[in-house]
Formats: sequence, C-alpha cells, structure tokens
Amino acid sequence: MKKNIFVSFFLFTSFLFAQETYLHCGSIVDVKSGKTLSEKTIVVSGKIVKSIQNGYKTGNAGDKVIDLKNKTVLPGFIDMHVHIESQSSPQSYIERFTLNDADVAFQSTVYAKNTLMAGFTTVRDLGGTGVNIALRKAINKGTVIGPRIFTAGKAIATTGGHADPTNGMKGSNMGDPGPKEGVVNSPEDGKKAVRQRYKDGSDVIKITATGGVLSMAKSGQNPQFTIEEIKAITETAKDYGMLTAAHAHGDKGMQRAVKGGIKTIEHGTLMSEETMDLMIQYNSFLVPTITAGKQVTEKAKIPGYFPEVVAKKASDIGPKIQGMFRKAYKKGVPIAFGTDAGVFPHGENAREFGYMVEAGMPLMKAIESATITNAELLGMGDTLGQLKEGFLADIIAVDENPEQNVKTLENVVFVMKEGQVYKSE
Repeated sequence: MKKNIFVSFFLFTSFLFAQETYLHCGSIVDVKSGKTLSEKTIVVSGKIVKSIQNGYKTGNAGDKVIDLKNKTVLPGFIDMHVHIESQSSPQSYIERFTLNDADVAFQSTVYAKNTLMAGFTTVRDLGGTGVNIALRKAINKGTVIGPRIFTAGKAIATTGGHADPTNGMKGSNMGDPGPKEGVVNSPEDGKKAVRQRYKDGSDVIKITATGGVLSMAKSGQNPQFTIEEIKAITETAKDYGMLTAAHAHGDKGMQRAVKGGIKTIEHGTLMSEETMDLMIQYNSFLVPTITAGKQVTEKAKIPGYFPEVVAKKASDIGPKIQGMFRKAYKKGVPIAFGTDAGVFPHGENAREFGYMVEAGMPLMKAIESATITNAELLGMGDTLGQLKEGFLADIIAVDENPEQNVKTLENVVFVMKEGQVYKSE
C-alpha cells in the first residue's frame, strides 16, 4: 500500500514539475498584428506554447533555457504546394522507369528533412506515387524527420492530361488507367477517384484542371476537365472533409475550376482579370509558385535538361507567373503561400518570399500567407500559424529582421516542431 502511494506521488510530482523550455527571444514576429515585438520569453510545455511573457524569464531548476536574444523568432512556415517524393534533374524522366517505390521513399526522407531544416514545419504535398502517404505516417510516428504533411497522394487527371502517370510511355505500356490510378473521364469516375484517395489515406484532393509544364504532353494550358467532372469531385471531397486544389495554367480551365468549387488554384499563370474577379467572388485562393516558374525558365536554357516538348512549355509559361501574381495581388485575389518545391531543390522554399515582395506584396502579408492563411485553409487555424498560447510549438528563428533583409528567411538557424528542437545553431 505504501509503495503504491509513493509511486502515485512520484508520478504526480513528475507531471507537475515536467521540464519546460524557455525561449529568450530578442524579437518575435506577431503575424496577427503585423508587428515585431521585442524581448519576449516563449514558454513551451510538451508540444504546446504555454505562455508568452514580457522580458526574459526562467523557470524551475530543471527547465531548459534557449538563448535567441539576437534572433528574430517566427511561427513555423507552411508551404501549400510541394512534391516531397521527387526533385527535378535531367534524370527525372528516366527515373520514372528505374526507381522502385523503396528508392523513392529513401530519397523522400532527405527532401523532408531539408524542408524542415529550412523552417517549413508543415507542407501540403500535391501529388506523387503514394509514397508521400507512407512518409507522412513515418514522420508522425517519429521514425523520420520532416514537416507535418497533408498530402493528396496521387493527383487526379484525365486520360492523357497532366498527371496521367502513363504520359510519354510507349503504347504497349500505356494501358488504360482509371480512377484507382487517378485518371477520370466522367463525373462518376471523379467521385470514385476521390473516394479512392480517401481510402488510400490522402488528406486533400488535387486535380490537374489544365495542361502542365513538366508532363510529356503537348499543351501546357488547355482545359482538361468538364465543369460537371469538377463539381462531382469537389462535392465528394466536401463530403469527406477534404480541401481541394487545382493545378491550372490556362484561363479557361481555371474558370471551370473556380466555378466548380475548387478552393486553391495552383500557379494561375495565364489568369485573366475576369478570372481574378471570379476568385474574389468565390473566395478561391491563388497559390502562385513563383520560384518554380523561375526555376523552369532557367533550366529550359540548358540543352538536354528537359525533353524538347517540356523545354518549349517551360520557356513559354515559366516567365509569366510573377507578373500574373503582381496583378492578382494588386486586384485583391486571396493569396496562399506555395512554392512547388521539388521542381527546384527542397529546402529552398523561402526564396518565394523574396519574389512575392519583389512583385509588390508587403513582407508581413507574405509571411501571413505562409502562416495564418495556410493554417486556416488546412483547418488548423486554432493550432498552427501563430506564436500564441495554446498553439503547437512550431517555432523558427533567423539572424536578422526580415523586414530589413527578406533573404534572411532563406537561412533559418533554429527550428522547433511540436516542442522538439531539430535545429539550433
């Protein structure tokens, strides 16, 4: 009896005096107010921000203190468009035939770690082979180091459209992929494809509403879904509580996507003012991916980097994304931060901030798009995206004030995710 009382008392006191972490922050970016606050202490208990206090506080003897007095501290960033399984190279197209799922899985762990170390504690993966679902599970279990992942699993395409997995293959290998493989040709197919993604373990739904740049298909902009197919997909996704996204370069396909109920438009390259007005009306968000546009433009100049059909599209579409973003932001289109990492090296996601600012978006608004806005879109607005009491302790730090030097965001020196420190220089 006495032994049981002692054990209970020990467990109670251990819980009561569990170690907490005190972050002494020289500056904190309060994204909600758009202000930078000086000399604060963030108290982290377990996975949660317990409190934010004025000045530099210390706790009990067993508590940990981390000195960030000469750093600027921000909430962990959220990238709404990555492809965590892969990374662009001249070998990318042949690797579709030479890499096994195990090979893809091992390389994806490297990309995931690079992403987290760059300060992106949450990402939305918009399409791969399905390894992305296994990677998410491994990260959640603590087996692999990486960001919190919301994934589409395999993107949904039409036959021959962008994300048809058999594009570019010889005829005998093409077959006739269907909803299970993420290829649809009717509203009923669309419903089945969404339900299959749900069954597979996807968190979100992505369709390819128009042609794309990197696929082995002639057009990079033609519409590839009917509005009836899109509505069937979005209505089914809503039933399953899944956020929807549409890859779209061409304007007509974009309009169908917005009218069909898609929440985020990825890229938006050839967006007209009419479509911008539609997006404002429907409260659809543009995910601009300017960095990807810059990357494909540069790589298209290298002989042999892309197949000829891809290089032509990259040269045409890539240079137009930043200019479109400038017009869309000025007009008032809602903006969500996303980069298309994988088209360029994972871990360089923060380059997007500089391009957004260059195009006329104030830095604090760009940071808001990568934190509060994206958290709300993911249904995590009461848990992620802010340094706030009761929120998950996703906390990063940089050397300088980003309002004075936006490029400091490309060199994150401290990363904490859910109260665990993964990087500290």
